[in-house]
Parts: sequence; structure tokens; C-alpha cells
Amino acid sequence: MIQYIIRRLLLAIPTFFGATVVVFFIVQFAPGGPYEQQLNALRKGQGSEGGGSALGTEMMSIPPSQLEALQRYHQVNEPIWKRYLMWLGMFPRPVNDYLALIDTPQNVGQNHRIIVKKDVNGQFSVHEAENDNGPLSGWYVDPSKKENSVWVYQRGVSGIFTLDFGRSERYRKPVTELIAERLPVSMQFGLISFVITYVVCFYLGTQKALRHGSRFDVISSSMVFIAFSIPGWALGAVLLVLLGGGSALAWFPTGGFQSTDYEAITAWEKIGDRAWYFVLPTIAYTLGGFASITLLMKNSLLDTLGQDFVRTAYAKGLRENRVVWMHAMRNSVIPLVASIGGIIGIFLAGNYLVEYAFNIDGIGRLSFEAIGSRDQSVFFAFAVISIIITLVGSIISDFMLALVDPRIRFS
Repeated sequence: MIQYIIRRLLLAIPTFFGATVVVFFIVQFAPGGPYEQQLNALRKGQGSEGGGSALGTEMMSIPPSQLEALQRYHQVNEPIWKRYLMWLGMFPRPVNDYLALIDTPQNVGQNHRIIVKKDVNGQFSVHEAENDNGPLSGWYVDPSKKENSVWVYQRGVSGIFTLDFGRSERYRKPVTELIAERLPVSMQFGLISFVITYVVCFYLGTQKALRHGSRFDVISSSMVFIAFSIPGWALGAVLLVLLGGGSALAWFPTGGFQSTDYEAITAWEKIGDRAWYFVLPTIAYTLGGFASITLLMKNSLLDTLGQDFVRTAYAKGLRENRVVWMHAMRNSVIPLVASIGGIIGIFLAGNYLVEYAFNIDGIGRLSFEAIGSRDQSVFFAFAVISIIITLVGSIISDFMLALVDPRIRFS
């Protein structure tokens, strides 16, 4: 088993890199990113007209020092492969970046004052301004387009591998802080929906298989397919109108996931409050997945009931319940177990439009808004989380499959 785990983890490494490369390159080449947005904001601040491409003569309306600082902040002058490695945290990036005048003391934070000197060979070095004991280590100098100025900076490694997802351009907060606030909300909805979906679909699929062709089977199939054809967000909007006080019954809240006085109520009241808010979103979360899982369970059980070993069990005089639950069921749940990993990934990653429809501050809504506002740091973080969850989910599926199928061995 240990060898199998090691092989799967090693296989997950190139898969992770391949997926992140595709996402990173697509987003970098897509227009309207944070760099272009800030360029447009600078143009408007300077009173220039338009706001189209970041190229051409429109750049002349922006002070060169501001333009250069913006380019250094977003690292747009670096090759894209280097930006990718910086984003991962595998290549050092400039930190504590300052524009300094040559031979002029400069404050660089933490009560430090430095001075940049230029020797006869044109080489730059950084020294303490008050107590010069020689060049300082760990400081680097890049030439600047501004006359008699240079960029002084240190280098540090920060990125995905150091759990530094950057800073949100929209919320002006670290992305890790935003995720820590919103991921638990999506996980609550996801886990509840996951449990409800599998419990209901397992029972419903089993009953449909045992009563195949009956009126119950036909009616339930019609209802399941109707539910499958309705998107979760559309169903959520209808439920809000009908049951959330939109135009009919005001049985449930119009949105959110908890009351405004949630922190002031008792523990039991908190459970009831969350349950009240969770009813409509949970229905919207789960209903769309009922059809595939229910029919998967039904067809798998029907196929198993037609196998020779099941007919042999009936021929031996075993009761139907024992044949179904002790013999046929173990082989019938194999397809369901194989799909658990993928469904876990869908639920834990959040549902974009359902959370948006119900005004739920989860990671799905955060990601949806990040796409619209071109908040790349948030979008990248969500993409990485989704990739990791998918990879972990596939490994979980393999383990669960091996537990229920004795023919599979870890070898």
C-alpha cells in the first residue's frame, strides 16, 4: 500500500504542474488584468482620454516613474516562465522594493536608512546611511529610467508553495485571509449536500431497481429528470420567489447563511438558525445531482441482479433481502464509490451561481466575483484549491474502490 501511495503522489505532481501551467498562462494572456486596470486608473487620474490597450502612445500620459513602479510591481517585464515560478514560490522575487536617488540617504522601513553608491566602474552598492561599515549583503540594485535613480530591493521566495496567494486587488486583503473566512461556509453546504445526496440517491436508486418498470419507477424517473434539467441557481431563484418572501410565502430567509444576531444567541439557537437558512440553498445544491447518482445506482444494481452468482443465491433458497443486501449490493455500490472523489471536489470547492443567487459569502461566490473583476490572485487561489481537491478526491476514490472491490489490490 505504501508503494501505491507513493506512486499516486508522484503522479499527482506532474498533473498539478500541468494544470497550473494551463491556468496561469491563459489568465496572463487574457485582457483586463490588474496591471491593465491600474494603467487605466492612472490614465483617468492624469486626465487622459480613453482607456484601451496598455500599449502605444497612451503610455506617454502616465509619469514614467509611476509606470515603471507599476511594471515592477506586476513583474510584466519578466518572462512569463519566471513569473510562473515566482507565483509558485520556486523563484525569488523582489521584496522591499524602493526607488532611491544615488548618493542620497533613503528610508527603507523598519527604521533603516541606506545609501546607494556608485564606484568608478559603474557598479552600485548599498550601504548604511549613518554607519557605513561596507556594502550591505542581501540588497540588490537595478537601474531605473529616472535620472540619477535606481531601484533598491531584497529578494524573497513567496508563492503557492509557501501558502502565500498574494493580495486581493478588490478587497485589499490577503487572499489566504479571504479563503479562511469563506471556505468553512462552502464546506458546510458541500458536506451537508454530499451526505443528503448519497443517502437519498442510494435508497431511491435501490428502490427503483427493485421495482423496475413499476409506476413508482416511472414517476420517480420523471421527477428526477425534471430536477436534473433545472440549474441549481435557477431553482434557487424560484425557491426564493415562492418561499423566501419574493412574492408568495415568506417561510425562509431571502439570502445569506445566518441571522444578523447570530453571535449573540445560544448554541442550540445557532443550530436552528443555520438550519433555517440552509434549507433552500441545500435543495438548490443537491437537486441537480440526483439524476446521475440515482440512475447510476439503479442501473448498477439491475446489472448485478442479473449476474449468475445472484441467480445461484436465489436457487439456494436465500431470502430476497439477504440476496440483495448481502450479495448484490456490495458489487452495485462500486460505481458510486468510484465517483465519490469527483463529487467531493465539486461540493467542497463551492457552487458559484448558487452562492451568488442566495447571497452566501462562500468561496464559490468569491471566485465568481473574482472572475468578473479580474482579481487574479483570488482566481489563482481558487484554481489551485480546486486542482488539489480534485487530485485528492481521485486518490480517495481509488482507496474506497479497493475497500469495496476485493479484486483490486494495492500492487
